[in-house]
Amino acid sequence: MAPEKESNGVSNYAFTLEKRFCDLPDTKHGEASDSSLHGDSNKLAYCVTDVPPWYLCILLGIQHCLTAFGGIVAIPLILSQGLCLHHDGLTQSHLISTIFFVSGLCTLLQVTFGIRLPILQGGTFTLLLPSMAMLSMPEWTCPAWTQNASLVNTSSPEFIEVWQSRMRALQGSIMVGSLFQVFVGFSGLIGLFMRFIGPLTIAPTIALIGLSLFDSAGTSAGYHWGISAMTTALIILFSQYLRHIPVPFLMYSKDKKLHTSRVYIFQILPVLLGVSLSWLVCYILTIYNVFPTDPDQYGYRARTDLKGDVMGQAPWFTFPYPGQWGVPTVSLAGVVGILAGVISSMVESVGDYHACARLSGAPPPPKHAINRGIGIEGLGCLLAGAWGTGNGTTSYSENVGALGITKVGSRMVIVAGGVLMVIMGLFGKVGAIFTTIPSPVVGGMFLVMFGVISAAGVSNLQYADMNSSRNIFIFGFSMFSGLVIPNWILKNQQAIATGVVELDQVLQVLLTTSMFVGGFFGFILDNTIPGSKHERGILAWNKAHEDDSSNTLESGEVYNLPFGLSSYSSSSSWLRFVPFLPPGVSTSLESDALESKRPLGHPEPPQLIIGVTL
Repeated sequence: MAPEKESNGVSNYAFTLEKRFCDLPDTKHGEASDSSLHGDSNKLAYCVTDVPPWYLCILLGIQHCLTAFGGIVAIPLILSQGLCLHHDGLTQSHLISTIFFVSGLCTLLQVTFGIRLPILQGGTFTLLLPSMAMLSMPEWTCPAWTQNASLVNTSSPEFIEVWQSRMRALQGSIMVGSLFQVFVGFSGLIGLFMRFIGPLTIAPTIALIGLSLFDSAGTSAGYHWGISAMTTALIILFSQYLRHIPVPFLMYSKDKKLHTSRVYIFQILPVLLGVSLSWLVCYILTIYNVFPTDPDQYGYRARTDLKGDVMGQAPWFTFPYPGQWGVPTVSLAGVVGILAGVISSMVESVGDYHACARLSGAPPPPKHAINRGIGIEGLGCLLAGAWGTGNGTTSYSENVGALGITKVGSRMVIVAGGVLMVIMGLFGKVGAIFTTIPSPVVGGMFLVMFGVISAAGVSNLQYADMNSSRNIFIFGFSMFSGLVIPNWILKNQQAIATGVVELDQVLQVLLTTSMFVGGFFGFILDNTIPGSKHERGILAWNKAHEDDSSNTLESGEVYNLPFGLSSYSSSSSWLRFVPFLPPGVSTSLESDALESKRPLGHPEPPQLIIGVTL
């Protein structure tokens, strides 16, 4: 998301701490508001360093958790297919609890020591594709008996070894692959990567994430097309047709006492509302036995009681810990496949950082903050691998968009959201509830979610000149190759036979990962076929990365390390040149200026410490 420029070419970012409201970055200083209402609509109630009241932090933190609900829950549900967990609802609930716990932990790390912007961390679909490609290899194909519910004994050592061996292989590959992201981030090499990656590489890579998951969406939705169509229709209704319609809610405040306030609930929680209503309909139809009770009949998978008494079996409290599924194992094929997903995740996160800065009233992120953010994300993937989520972590674009809706850009809200996700991960019943969602409801959600992911990838082409036959060829060829080659390899898995088993496995994983195939061709062709930077979209793409405000007082207050660590690094001559630390500035002058600038009653560091150590 490139920032809009004024006529003088300077990015128009407003970062005003003295006001109760902060200007959104795209507000023009020279233009008068048409009305006071319009003026307030372009203001932030709280900027990134502000601390809202504790109850507002909790309420908005819950909203951010619910906004990320779809993506966080969808990943373990899809992954359970490759892990042979179709009929083990209790283990699925453990996976959901684990991914909630790790997502909250990584969010706290990112907001406190990483990019320090109000950006939520959660599971990523960029690692889901190579993971599923790895689990589709002949050696990891699920035994036939695991597909039959009557033959599966979820407590038997044989079944436990079947799925845990696959999980351990995923864990090891994710942990080793994440070390590459840690290195790229903390070494500052992400800037070098971005020089060669443009819209024609990003567009097919992201678009193919959604398109390659069409089989999972179709399979889940096909169990009952009526229920899945209802879920899709409800999500579309809430997110597109009713999003600008406010709903009155009863509120209480000391000034206004009991009163009604209008909330754009459909714009904030369309996925949660659509899934919940469809889920409720399935529950009612299950109670009255409208759905068949014969597993072989159409519509049986729409029942809500298929997972047995998973709610009763799930413990009230559970504590995910590293190595809970055993000692991770490593395979070369898995590591190489994960690396392809890690690179895509890094590039996507850089764009999210700039978008988040604009919507939270912050200056554009400087290089040291971006380096630190990518490094912390890599560390988050390492922790996710150690805990055994079967996935990694990345920045959530959906929650970045929520900042523009709520007009609250405070990072303390995200701290509260991170703490809430950790608490949700500690309650086993929470994860168990999500496993009872019927497959057709999940399929209806996938139809919308994966479609939006595909469209988000294609939207990157707005920066490139799509009237150019060169660009049309690169994008078209990359997209079509990313669909054709993996499809053929999956149908002819014996075709790759180089004589070296390890090399066969690497090629198998890479060539069955649509995201890698499309992104690879896009990268090679875009960097070898002659074309100007304007034609390729590089100039427009890099506008968001040109403005480095690392030495401004405002940037220091937002992006410097907490607890006085930045002052220590600035006082050391050699630490100033570390890529992920702020450059040396006049620390004493900066501290005095910020102290005089901060309003009374606004002691940000102590409250941040309290928030992080809840």
